Amino acid sequence: MKSSHFLVVESDASRAESVVSALAFLGYRPVIAGRNPMGEVEGWRGVYVGTVDDENELEGHLSALGRGGRNLPMLVAADSPLATSLIADDTRSNNVELIDMPLRYERLSEALRALQSRVEPVPSSRRFVGQSGPMQRVNALIRQVAPFDSSVLVLGESGSGKELVARTIHDCSPRRDKPFVAINCGAIPAELLESELFGHEKGAFTGAISTRKGRFEMAEGGTLFLDEIGDMSLPMQVKLLRVLQERVFERVGGNRPQRCDVRIIAATHRDLEGAIERGSFREDLFYRLSVFPLEMPPLRQRLEDLPALVSEFNHRLVQRGLSSVRFAPSAVGALCRYGWPGNVRELSNLVERMAILMPHGEVRAADLPEKYRGALPVEEVSGAALIAMMEAEPEVTESFAFVGEGDPSVLPQGGLDLKDHLAGIEIGLIRQALGSANGVVAHAAKLLRVQRTTLVEKLRKYGLSETVQAG
Repeated sequence: MKSSHFLVVESDASRAESVVSALAFLGYRPVIAGRNPMGEVEGWRGVYVGTVDDENELEGHLSALGRGGRNLPMLVAADSPLATSLIADDTRSNNVELIDMPLRYERLSEALRALQSRVEPVPSSRRFVGQSGPMQRVNALIRQVAPFDSSVLVLGESGSGKELVARTIHDCSPRRDKPFVAINCGAIPAELLESELFGHEKGAFTGAISTRKGRFEMAEGGTLFLDEIGDMSLPMQVKLLRVLQERVFERVGGNRPQRCDVRIIAATHRDLEGAIERGSFREDLFYRLSVFPLEMPPLRQRLEDLPALVSEFNHRLVQRGLSSVRFAPSAVGALCRYGWPGNVRELSNLVERMAILMPHGEVRAADLPEKYRGALPVEEVSGAALIAMMEAEPEVTESFAFVGEGDPSVLPQGGLDLKDHLAGIEIGLIRQALGSANGVVAHAAKLLRVQRTTLVEKLRKYGLSETVQAG
């Protein structure tokens, strides 16, 4: 794996192990500061900062990484004693992502991707993927609004790709050579959001050890993307509205008005009109933001884009040093039947998960996590039925009953790949037998009524041999 080491600076031993496990699952090589010889490791991708009280201690660990150590992107626990000072540090402001504890896989993946995009931006030619009808309509709207400075409100479910829409608008606009700055209004504590947006003067509050620019100043001449604007508090909405109306702001702790020239693109998965009725979102701010509303379709409405999206995610995995993953037709069919509540982000997570679990094999429907298999009843076929199905004449197989919704002995209207279909059934049964036998091959072979050597060969064929025990 290329350049994928991640430094973990955490004084709480149990929390450190939790972070290490999560990062390792995501394909990184975590190294706990103080326990490993860091000077011998190359290819650092980031730093996690947890319950560490002394900033000098952190600086010492970063110095040990070499010249680029201090500029590495940082995941900072929101309850870390150093969180405020790290966010307030002007030299690090764009390289810090706060993350709540205990860790949640989805939020951790999102934070890592956000840091990655800042340090190694993905070229615009690979950002926006999809040729389905809904995506062609979105592309047409982007081309229409991009040349103008009108505010855009991107609507859509969580994980549908709203930030990619914002980046594409920026890349197609006259501001493309200026900064694109993103901020997640829902991920930053309310008391810190004002400083994040407008900056602060030295001494404005505890931890403000130096003057710091806010996101409005960073985005000067370019585009400011306000993600999850629906989660912004009402007092903060008032301050933002004033800036949008007058294009003037003041740093926290300062009294000097500063003019700004930025294009505003906001996004939310919430129903803002409903929030206005409930009194949790200002109507005047809504109309100021939604000059040009643009709705991003959920993945379930653009399933024909699924192969292209998988290809794109594979490309990004290879760039990170992971292996790409191949999906068999049976797996693709199962994925097309799934509802995708997490949308494109959920698909990205699944591709990454399968690339870690099966880096050198082909993913069939039976290999997918259970919720993605849908009604496919391959795991519920009896062992005797499978053996007869594999060895008997075609007319004999028609008499075997299968449990579950649908009948896999009935040929689908569009046909199927028989070899792939039967192999998927076989893999599912082998996995069940190994689970019942606690991974002992000899016991699993007895359950399947096959010779141990036969089962070993099938395990090798399907890339399952690493999951079993000798015996």
